[in-house]
Parts: sequence; structure tokens; C-alpha cells
Amino acid sequence: MRSVWPPSADIEPDLEELYAYPAGLTRAWVQVNFTTSADGAAEIDELSAGLSHAADREVFLLGRDLADVVLVGAGTARAENYRGVRASKKRLDRRNRLGLGDVPPIAVVTRSADLDPAAPLFTDTHVPPIVLTTSSAPEHRIGALTEAGAEILIAGDDDVELPYALDLLAERGLKRVDCEGGPALFAGLIAADRVDQLCLTIAPLLAGGGAARIADGTRAAAPRPLELASILVEDGFTLLRYRR
Repeated sequence: MRSVWPPSADIEPDLEELYAYPAGLTRAWVQVNFTTSADGAAEIDELSAGLSHAADREVFLLGRDLADVVLVGAGTARAENYRGVRASKKRLDRRNRLGLGDVPPIAVVTRSADLDPAAPLFTDTHVPPIVLTTSSAPEHRIGALTEAGAEILIAGDDDVELPYALDLLAERGLKRVDCEGGPALFAGLIAADRVDQLCLTIAPLLAGGGAARIADGTRAAAPRPLELASILVEDGFTLLRYRR
């Protein structure tokens, strides 16, 4: 990858330093990862994989390496068949060096607790997942997910209140939050003004009409200004990083 901004003479920028979370966090600090086509599509055939590239995947995996918790919406977790974060040697070495736990848990936002307790999210993981849900979620679903090993956090009555959900994670020491989508969760975080960093990869292709945007759902009261923090390029893919 080559750095376009800030200007750098390095052929390979130090990605770990570039994408590091701020030190001394006192609240949950949210980074959001998304890939889009040049014409704004968030998916190809309902999956994000068709927009991805090796450089994008490297940054995606780095986001997990540096985080305390991976946050994802239930729809994305189901569509992408989520499982626990892998404990590879490279990841373990990096996280141990940085003083982090072996792997971050996956935290899933779901108003109705509509998750399959037999899914890999619960059966193929090194650490128990966290389910952020509501007091109105059916008790039998809550019970099944608890039995499957999940930690259940009630973060609202009829809907998940995202600021409160983030506070619950921070109370558990999970302040470096790496959000991997989907569009509804991203829109909710924007509306709540809780996006601190956006890592956006633009793929050099046109998807055409019909595909979802990267943010789709709750409308924000006003646009949220961000500052451009870095631009990386490789094989026509542009990796943008914006910060609050």
C-alpha cells in the first residue's frame, strides 16, 4: 500500500500506528469499517465480499487486532455467517505486545434476540459473544442464547439504545470498539453521534442500482462533520480514514 495522505516516503506505511486507537480512553470510542463501490453500493449479491481486496482485508483484520470488542448488527452477523475472532499466532503476538486480551469478543446488536444458538457465532469461538438486546425480546430466545454461552446485556426496552449499549461495553473495559456494520447499525450510530472514526474502502467498480448504501435507517438530526486523517491506495482501491 502507498500513502497519499499524509505524505510519506515509506513504501509500506506503519498501519498499526496509523490505525491505532487513542490512548487514555474514558468512554467507548467507535471505529466503523465499510467497503463501497465507486457508485456507493455496500454489497454485491447481498454480501460485502465482492467489494473487497487484499489491502482492505488487511485493514479489516487489523481493526480486530487493535479492538477490545467487535460490534455488529444481527442482520450482518446472519448474512455473513459470523463466527468468533480467530486466535492466529500473528494476532496473539500483536495483542499480547499491546497488552490486550487474546481475542476480542463479538458483540451483536439485536432488538429481538433473533439469533440461532447453533450458529458458528456461538459454537466456533474462543470467547463468549455478547448480545446487546432489549427487555422486550422473547424470554425463550434470551434463555437459548444464554444457554449457548452468550453474555446478555439489556440496553433498552423496545429498541437497543446505542449510547447506553456502548456505555455497558465500556463498563466492562471494552472501550476500543470496532464496528463492522451493517448499514442499519451504522445509521443508528451516526444518528446517536457516536462515530469517532470511519475506515472506508472504495472499490474501483460500478455496482449499478438496487444495492444498499453503507448507512440505511435512522436519520441523523444533522450531518456529522469529520476530518480526513489518511488515504492509502493499492491496485485502484482507495482506503480512506476519517476522524471526528
